[in-house]
Amino acid sequence: MATNSDPSSSCSRESCEGCPSAQGCPSAQGGAPQDLHAPMNAHSKIKHVIGIISGKGGVGKSSVTAMLAVWLKQHGYSVGILDADITGPSIPRLFGVNGIGGVKDEEMYPAETVTGIRIMSINLLLEDEGQPVLWRGPILGNVLQQFWSDVAWGELDYLLVDMPPGTGDVALTVFQSLPVEGVFLVTSPQSLVEMIVTKAYTMAQLMDIPVLGVIENFSYLSCPDCGKKINLFGESHIGQWANAHDVPVAAHLPLDPAMTGFADTGKMEYYEVPEGFSAVAALLPREEE
Repeated sequence: MATNSDPSSSCSRESCEGCPSAQGCPSAQGGAPQDLHAPMNAHSKIKHVIGIISGKGGVGKSSVTAMLAVWLKQHGYSVGILDADITGPSIPRLFGVNGIGGVKDEEMYPAETVTGIRIMSINLLLEDEGQPVLWRGPILGNVLQQFWSDVAWGELDYLLVDMPPGTGDVALTVFQSLPVEGVFLVTSPQSLVEMIVTKAYTMAQLMDIPVLGVIENFSYLSCPDCGKKINLFGESHIGQWANAHDVPVAAHLPLDPAMTGFADTGKMEYYEVPEGFSAVAALLPREEE
């Protein structure tokens, strides 16, 4: 998507003939669209950037991001999490980290968890994690670009971007500024959520970002006595949605009360990640062998 400084950004002409802005316009010169990606930090080497998005809050997007990071780390991948949910960051609390890894030569270093997952979040820079972030869109966007350009991430196989819910300024900034290779959509079984996740899917399509799969969280609760699956939020229809939009269902994840205990105490790395994440990871882009 072009910025306002790009003459072609608001152009509605079918022809460049007679246009006073034709000089320097990429469309008039037949050039490629302007590359809006922020420069990667010189001390970062990141192979794949993956977004985790949802159409609304309350579907467990951050916990899904955390579990995917834990699964990847347990299987030998180097992984980081960029917490792009500036106004509602929760990743540091899930992993029990406080404060960034340091600052040197105007570069920031991400925090590292017990197992070496690297994390950058606005909550790591605040004196009080309960302090609200009362910033407008442009400032939020600048912070996200700094988390990419001014943070020395080192070598990573995957950088997971925990996106804020919805399709607002921050999501646009991430899609425009970072080389996002694909996204996972997180939803829950309610039909209302399916309707809203369509908005996130459509946004990704408009931004030319591949949708790798849809993850249904809170799909069921396993009875602790008999093991029967209980559909707390009603019957799932995500399969029909996925078929209609030609998107694979990556996983049906359970509602697990035990996970809450690990998350609340900052010990997500000790939680037994559901087997469904093997199927999620199988959809990730990989290096050619």
